[in-house]
Amino acid sequence: MKRLLPDTFTLLLVGAVLLASLLPISGEPAQWFGIATNIAIALLFFLHGARLSTDTVVAGFLHWRLQLFILVTTFAIFPLLGLGLGLFSPWLIDQPIYLGLLFLCVLPSTVQSSIAFTSIAGGNVPAAICAASTSNILGIFLTPALVALLFSTSGNAGISFDMIWKIMLQLFLPFVAGQILQPFIGNWIRSKKTLLNPFDRGSILMVVYLAFSEAVTEGIWRRLAIGDLAILIMVDGLLLAAVLVITSIGGKLLGFNREDRITAVFCGSKKSLASGVPMASVIFAGQSIGAIVLPLMLFHQIQLMVCAWLARVYADHQKTLDTEPARAG
Repeated sequence: MKRLLPDTFTLLLVGAVLLASLLPISGEPAQWFGIATNIAIALLFFLHGARLSTDTVVAGFLHWRLQLFILVTTFAIFPLLGLGLGLFSPWLIDQPIYLGLLFLCVLPSTVQSSIAFTSIAGGNVPAAICAASTSNILGIFLTPALVALLFSTSGNAGISFDMIWKIMLQLFLPFVAGQILQPFIGNWIRSKKTLLNPFDRGSILMVVYLAFSEAVTEGIWRRLAIGDLAILIMVDGLLLAAVLVITSIGGKLLGFNREDRITAVFCGSKKSLASGVPMASVIFAGQSIGAIVLPLMLFHQIQLMVCAWLARVYADHQKTLDTEPARAG
């Protein structure tokens, strides 16, 4: 039952939204807070680069069929499902919320939870490390490119050269700098995970607070009714369920063994809040991103609850398989 309860970080996210709703920051303080947030995002992606061992990614490419299937799920099947949701906009899903759902669909996979759930379920952990890491590296390029393609296709503005420059300056260059320094500082940073985690989460909370402050100022809660929120939760849940079914069946059709199928399910169905919220603040700079990140925040909690339950189902099933030969003997 505890696994179905919100984790501490989710509660902090809710707290940031509540704080923005009650005490939104605006004017000159918001400008200075925005500068501090941009610096925090750059440092966040520097740490992502410094943590990631290049050897892990290189080794994982040896299992190229599994990696390709996960990448196709993340950056092709998910976006196609997102475009399909456009059939329900705007008569069922408001346009700003639909844009948030579409943005959710083009994000990379998570790192920590994908690996953790794969491990609990008895999947291929080295392949999960590679898949999640590769997804986040490619996401720096693919997510903005897919936003430019899909948002323009759906009648919304794509990405300008100014936005591309901001993405390079704020996300890509810090990540590359971290990768360059990884051989020298990577082990130290990985050993200080407990100390650096608050910084990771703090930068995301800063983005969420700033985003929802702007959204509250523009009246997001006046436009978004309880019924709209319920529909969004339902759509997020159905989107996750669809991808879980696709990855499960797809893994079987491709002839993957049990461990690889588990890896495909958990790595292919996740979307990264840690990468998504900072990316949204850069890609949609100058726009109200509260409605854009709201579907991602809800999806984050839904995927944690569902995949925590699913990982235990896989683990319990494996225990049953392991005990059957002993009973037969």
